[in-house]
Amino acid sequence: MNSLGINKEPKDTRVVVAMSGGVDSSVTAALLHEEGYQVVGITLQLYDHGEALQKKGACCAGQDIYDAKKVAESMGFEHYVLNYQSRFQNNVIEDFVDSYLKGETPIPCVKCNQNVKFKDLLETAKDLGADCMATGHYIQRITGAHGAELHRAIDPGKDQSYFLFATTQEQLDFLRFPLGGWTKDITRKHAERFGLVVADKPDSMDICFVPGGSYAKVVEKFRPGALSPGEIVHVDGRILGQHDGIINYTVGQRRGLGIGGGHTENNTPLFVVSLKPDRNQVIVGPYDALARDTVFMKECNWLMPSIPEDGLDVEVKLRSAQSPLPARLYADRVVLKTPAFGVAAGQACVAYIGNRVLGGGWITGSENSKISLAA
Repeated sequence: MNSLGINKEPKDTRVVVAMSGGVDSSVTAALLHEEGYQVVGITLQLYDHGEALQKKGACCAGQDIYDAKKVAESMGFEHYVLNYQSRFQNNVIEDFVDSYLKGETPIPCVKCNQNVKFKDLLETAKDLGADCMATGHYIQRITGAHGAELHRAIDPGKDQSYFLFATTQEQLDFLRFPLGGWTKDITRKHAERFGLVVADKPDSMDICFVPGGSYAKVVEKFRPGALSPGEIVHVDGRILGQHDGIINYTVGQRRGLGIGGGHTENNTPLFVVSLKPDRNQVIVGPYDALARDTVFMKECNWLMPSIPEDGLDVEVKLRSAQSPLPARLYADRVVLKTPAFGVAAGQACVAYIGNRVLGGGWITGSENSKISLAA
């Protein structure tokens, strides 16, 4: 059994490495090549190459494709660039745009993993005769009593388990994550040891197709006329002002509401409580109005045989940067032990027991059972 859990010698084991051009996937490929595996690096061109060359600080930009090529050349393994532009636009960008128009707060990086990298690219890896596909994600794949399990990364600051909740059992059986047991500083030390051109490259922070973080511009580009004005309404029914498009607002937002002060006693701040695309309204209210104790999900993916009808005690994350919250998990919803604030449709609800990732689903809505206020 080799280090990837495959019953072959490394020299007889073909591994496709998804190379984004960053330090993590580059080190993953370099390490496996050093161990003697048959490494094939693949980088995806996800949007217009000429446009991508002008963009910095994002995954899969033009510079990233060049960097991945240089790493493969310096180490001496095969590398290919695949044009996935149409798949990426259809499965990720279009979904992102439509989600904002529905008043949701989407997570395109999860959709990219779910519908492009771990679906289309994984199938390509199998077509190439690969025994497995490796990525530079910070998450652990551990063999349990009933097969492969997903577990959080050792480094909580780099853990990417929230973004990989949609990984199916079949995909997990084929995937490998060599960096999940490391901290980022170890990865960079290996990059320096290999002399990789990306050793000092900063982590990508932006969504790759959203220049400068302007979501509204992307939505307007693909759906002209999306920035239609409407009303900003208090939860008590008062009209407080006008907005210039609900796509500029997210649940839990406090700043930039554009309604000034004087609407509440003692000028206490107002927050976006919900978005009503059917009425083109932004609903605002006090912080307490954000409280939700029940979260509803769709398109759930579970890495376990079944969920008991009477529920299962777990911890859940409702945002990527949020600390896990104690909850009771059911097949299509979770009931939180204490209310959460700012639960947004379009985000993911990911369940854990200890460090194990049980899976999760897409948030469709939420409510406060104490006051029956729907999100």
